[in-house]
Amino acid sequence: MADLNSIMVDMVNKVGDSLGCAVVDLNSGLLLAVSHNVPYFTQSYLDAVAAAAVDMFRGNTVSTVEDLLSSQRGDSKTHLIKEIQMTTEKTYHFMVVIPDKPNALVVLITGKKANLGMGWATLRNNLSKIAHLCP
Repeated sequence: MADLNSIMVDMVNKVGDSLGCAVVDLNSGLLLAVSHNVPYFTQSYLDAVAAAAVDMFRGNTVSTVEDLLSSQRGDSKTHLIKEIQMTTEKTYHFMVVIPDKPNALVVLITGKKANLGMGWATLRNNLSKIAHLCP
């Protein structure tokens, strides 16, 4: 049986122009697993990227908007954001909250030569394996 880190390695190897892949705990911001092939991805850099991802899904502003929407709709509060694709000058970031594990996030970072469909397909095809290994 594979562990989370080996799944991250496999995902990085499957997507052309991949830079790294990680699983982030959305409650604590801790990295649960990571694989990358970039020398400057130091631990402090990885921790900062994980914290930024947590802010995008669970930050104060996002939580405020979710509270407002829930109140206006008469629904109980839920975390509404499930997926984000972010593009920077040189990279794509694919981010997915793992179904049935609402406090775990998978982040795949690629260069811009990567095929967007391949990035999403690789993420989605591995979600059940990752979910099985997440707390």
